[in-house]
Amino acid sequence: MQLRYSFRLYPNGPQRSALARAFGCARVVYNDALRARETARAAGEAFPKTGDLSKLLITEAKTTEARAWLGEVSAVILQQSLRDLDTAYRNFFDGLKGKRPRMGAPRFKSRKDNRQAVRFTANARWKITLGGALTLPKIGDVKVKWSRMLPSVPSTVTVVKDAAGRYFVSFVVETDPQALPLTDNVVGIDLGLTHFAILSDGTKIDSPRFLRRAEKKLKREQQRLSRKTKGSNNRTKARIKVARAHARVADARREFHHQLSTQLIRDNQAVAVEDLAVKGLARTRMAKSVHDAGWSAFIAMLEYKAALYGRQFHNIGRFEPTSQVCSACGVKDGPKPLNVRVWTCGACGTVLDRDINAAVNVAKAAGLAVSACGAQVRPGTIPAQRGETGTHLDGQTTETGISVL
Repeated sequence: MQLRYSFRLYPNGPQRSALARAFGCARVVYNDALRARETARAAGEAFPKTGDLSKLLITEAKTTEARAWLGEVSAVILQQSLRDLDTAYRNFFDGLKGKRPRMGAPRFKSRKDNRQAVRFTANARWKITLGGALTLPKIGDVKVKWSRMLPSVPSTVTVVKDAAGRYFVSFVVETDPQALPLTDNVVGIDLGLTHFAILSDGTKIDSPRFLRRAEKKLKREQQRLSRKTKGSNNRTKARIKVARAHARVADARREFHHQLSTQLIRDNQAVAVEDLAVKGLARTRMAKSVHDAGWSAFIAMLEYKAALYGRQFHNIGRFEPTSQVCSACGVKDGPKPLNVRVWTCGACGTVLDRDINAAVNVAKAAGLAVSACGAQVRPGTIPAQRGETGTHLDGQTTETGISVL
């Protein structure tokens, strides 16, 4: 399977200028190709092929005075820019055909975009020196902070500059699955906001709320940015400070996701999680908290780490009634308001924690053999039959308040 290894890059002054030139040239070729294809589409003509665009926009353009500076960078990154445009169009049309989630049509790139990137393939003759530097064509030997060894020879190298002005290099490598020792443990996971993850064994992992905790500092930096004159150097410095503050939040969230997902994969032979409608929840009043949690990124980490370490990953449907079914007896007694955190099953009398009960049901829906005892908060009496009590309730007794651990 293919994995991406990312490391911090520290170019010096001339190398930063060379990278800026490379970013700009790749962006210009991408925009020229997009413009050529959009012009052909508007005229009702067939899309120009990549080979024709390469000859026109790269080979021949270098001989003109207007585009002579394209020769100052590696031709490989210009070719890769055309391939990126092909990928963008392919993803767009596949979305229209229903082969993948819908996405917008390719758009023109701007030098003010938050992310700038160029990609080098093997024929660019990049290499890693004995001293640990990364040699890039027409850029030089760039210092890399290595945090781990590469498992194999990379197929591509991508240099990225983010909104905070940091440089990264990512390598795409082929690696074999690294099967971990077998274990009998399996787990179902219910994701939430108050608790980031609730496990079927009763464990509750609090949500770190990185964005909420950093809001005060982010607000202060954003206010300072808004007071700066547009186009001034001070505004540029303030913008970078805001971007760095957001980058620290994103880095902390990503580190939390990596640590938790690795622990769950190492400790369990099979992991089950519910497919959440994140886009729908992001349009509600809980949008900021939903984005702060980062459920989609966490689920993606669980999936690829399960494949890497020989574990089973199950993603059950979002319409599974995990919060409506008693994990002890299997009786479904209807939906419950969000403020109901503890409830009593009207059929068997088990007092259930809403979140732990949902986690157990997630595991059961995936076919995992888990015990439902983790969902029980405290013993409950079996209610009398409806005929004996003379009531017409739906068989459900609810209790509101703070969740019981």
